[in-house]
Amino acid sequence: MIVLITGASGFVGSALIKALKEMKEVTEIRALTRPSSKPSRLDSSVKAFTWDAETETPPAASLKDVDAVFHLAGENVGQGRWTKEVRERILDSREKGTRNLVAGLNLLSKKPVLISTSAVGFYGSRGSEVLTEESSPGEGFLAKVCGIWEAEANKYTGPRTVLLRFGVVLGNGGGMMGKVLPVFKAGVGGQIGDGKHWTSWIHLEDLVRLLIRAATDPLVSGIYNAVAPEPVTNETFTKSLGHVLHRPTLVHVPAFALRLALGEMADQTLLASQRVTSLKLSALGFPFHYPTLDSALQNLSSHP
Repeated sequence: MIVLITGASGFVGSALIKALKEMKEVTEIRALTRPSSKPSRLDSSVKAFTWDAETETPPAASLKDVDAVFHLAGENVGQGRWTKEVRERILDSREKGTRNLVAGLNLLSKKPVLISTSAVGFYGSRGSEVLTEESSPGEGFLAKVCGIWEAEANKYTGPRTVLLRFGVVLGNGGGMMGKVLPVFKAGVGGQIGDGKHWTSWIHLEDLVRLLIRAATDPLVSGIYNAVAPEPVTNETFTKSLGHVLHRPTLVHVPAFALRLALGEMADQTLLASQRVTSLKLSALGFPFHYPTLDSALQNLSSHP
């Protein structure tokens, strides 16, 4: 099996490559990289192809005989205040990048399976409403971006398109845990706002296993919420992390301070409430290694 990855040097992409290298059936791993990217950031076993995602289709050589495409690329939404330029980069990297990737794939006579990412931001902030893959789109910039992103992926005419709406990915070395662990370990962690907003999460190891399952199981098709079975409130997350690390969690961060510093980014990411289910994955029989937050945090804290 020949696989192609966009976003290969990112948090999820790096973990995916590590897992793919252990699979005997994977004969070649390719990556589409930005012109500004340094090849040294990729594993030496990966064959890299330069691609300007927003202006062109991928190089023909990168697509030749490929069996599965993992489309993970997209501008980071959590790097600070959303200026006009940042908003444009967030949207363009997903809309134009996906459009050009799909255009290239649609030209192939032998079409691979496409696994394209989205996010639970699709649902907007919905309080305590239980959200499924059938729930309506939400409001706000991120919900709009996710809708456009998915629409571009759905233009693919290949045998299977799998859309995975990622929750918050918990793993060492990056993502949310890379930001909060040092704070909590220092004893200055605490809940955000009133702590009542819901967080839907998934352990990085489970997410990588899900990506591989999507590529190799012909029964997997359509939209899936890539989240663990038990979403939690921010209050519960805070207490659980403090308990696992044996640290106090008394330093609360008021919502108004986040809004003052980060504007709408705070409301649509840090303070957004998304109680998302993974019942569709359960129906597939997908086995989570870390179905509860405690099991995930225990694992991550014991394997830094």
